[in-house]
Amino acid sequence: MRRKVIAGILLFSLLFVNIFSFDSYADELDETIASMRQKEEETQETISNLEKQTKETQDAIKALEGEKAQTQSNVTNLQSQSNALQSTINGYNSKLNTLNGEISEAEAAMAEVSSEIVKLNNELQEAQKQERERYEALKKRIQTTYEKGGTQGLIRILLESGSIQEFLTVFEYLNAVVDYDQKKIGEYQALQDEIEAKKAVVEEKEAELDKYQEALDEKHDELAGLTDQVKGQLNTTNSSLSSEKNKLANYDQQLQQLDAKMKSLESQTAAANAALAQQIADRLALTKEDTSGSYSASADELTWLAATIQAEADGESYTGKLGVGSVIMNRVKSSAFPNTIIGVITQNMQFASYRSGKVELIISNGPNSTCIRAAQEVLGGARVGDYLFFMTQYWADYYGISEYYMIGHHAFFYRWVTKPKEEAPQEQQPAPEENNESEQPQEAPPEENNQEENTDNGDNEENNDDSEENSD
Repeated sequence: MRRKVIAGILLFSLLFVNIFSFDSYADELDETIASMRQKEEETQETISNLEKQTKETQDAIKALEGEKAQTQSNVTNLQSQSNALQSTINGYNSKLNTLNGEISEAEAAMAEVSSEIVKLNNELQEAQKQERERYEALKKRIQTTYEKGGTQGLIRILLESGSIQEFLTVFEYLNAVVDYDQKKIGEYQALQDEIEAKKAVVEEKEAELDKYQEALDEKHDELAGLTDQVKGQLNTTNSSLSSEKNKLANYDQQLQQLDAKMKSLESQTAAANAALAQQIADRLALTKEDTSGSYSASADELTWLAATIQAEADGESYTGKLGVGSVIMNRVKSSAFPNTIIGVITQNMQFASYRSGKVELIISNGPNSTCIRAAQEVLGGARVGDYLFFMTQYWADYYGISEYYMIGHHAFFYRWVTKPKEEAPQEQQPAPEENNESEQPQEAPPEENNQEENTDNGDNEENNDDSEENSD
C-alpha cells in the first residue's frame, strides 16, 4: 500500500511538472509570436511609409513630366515664332539692300547732275565774263571814237586821211568792229540764255532726284524702324526661348533626381518586403495556421478570383488552376495577408498580372468557364495544399527555395525558406519582373505563365491531371 501511495505521488508530480512546463512553453510561444507579429506590423508600417513616398514621388514625376511637356510645347511655339521673325527680318534686310542700291543709284545720279550744274555754272560764268569783256571793249571804242573825240575825232580821222576813200575805209572798219562787238555780245547773251535754259532743266531734274531720294530715305527709315522693331521682338522671343530651354534642362535634372529617388525607394521597399517575408516565414515556422474551409464570396469576388486564376494559370492543368486559387484563398485565411480576395490580389508588389492590367482586362471580357469552376471549388473549401507562395521552378531554384512542390510549370510552397545559394547558371535568362507571389518585389519573381489570355479550355484539362489533384 505504501508503495502505491509513493507511486501515485510520483505520478502526480510528473503530471504537474509536465502540465506546468507545457503551460510555460505555450505562454513563451505566445509571447514570441506576439513579438514577431509586432515586428511584422512595424515592418508593414515601414512598407506603407515607403509606398506613400513612392506614390508621392510618382505623382511628382507625373506633374513634372506634365510641366516638361508644356514647356516643350512652349519651346516649339517660341522656336516657330523665332523662325518667323527671323524670316521677316531677312525679308526686310533684302528690301533694305534693294533700297540701299536705289539710294546709291540716286546719289550717283545726283552727283552727276550736280557736276553738270557746276559745269553749266562755269560755262555761264565764262560766257558772262566774255560778254562783259566784249562789252567793255566796245564801250572803250565808242568812248574813244565818240565820247572823247566827238565830231573832232571824226574830223581828225578825216583830216588825217589822205583821201575821202581812206576816210571811208577807216570809218567802215570802225563800224565793222562795232558791229562785230555787238554781234559777239548778242552771241554771248544767246549763249547765256541757252546755258540758263539747260541749267533750269538740270535743276528741275536735280529737284526730282532730290525728292526721289527723300522718298527712298523715308522708305529706308521706315523699313529700318520695322527691322529694329522685329529685331526687338526676336530678342524677346529668343530670350523667352532660352529661358524655356533652361527650364527643360532643369526638368531633366529634376526628373533624373526623382528617378534616382524612385529606384532608391523601390530598393528600400524590396528590402522591407524581403524582411517582412522572412519575418512571416520565421513565425509560420513556429506554428502552422489552418487555412482550410469555405469562403462566402460575392459575385464580384468570384469574378476577381476566376480572372486571376486565368491570368496566372490559363494554360496550366485544372489542378494547376486549383493550385493558384488555393494560394489566394490560403492567403485570405492566413493572418500574414489581407483577409479579402481582392485585398490579396491587389496587395502591393504581389501579382504582376494585376499590376500589368491583365486581370482587369479579363474581368472586362469575362473569365472563362473553367477558371470560374476552379474559383468556385476553392471558395467551397477545395485545396491542393496549404501553399502561400508559387513561382516557376527556375525562379524557385534561383532564389534557393528549400522545399517546393511542382504542379505543371509552377513551384508551390508554404514557407519562404531558402538554402545556401549555388553559383548562378551560365545560361542567360530573362530578367525577373516584379514580385506577385510573395512580398518580395526583387527576391520573388512573378508567377510566370505561358498561356494565352481569355481562353476557355473547357473540361478537357480536368482529365489530364487526376494524378496531380491527389498528389498533394
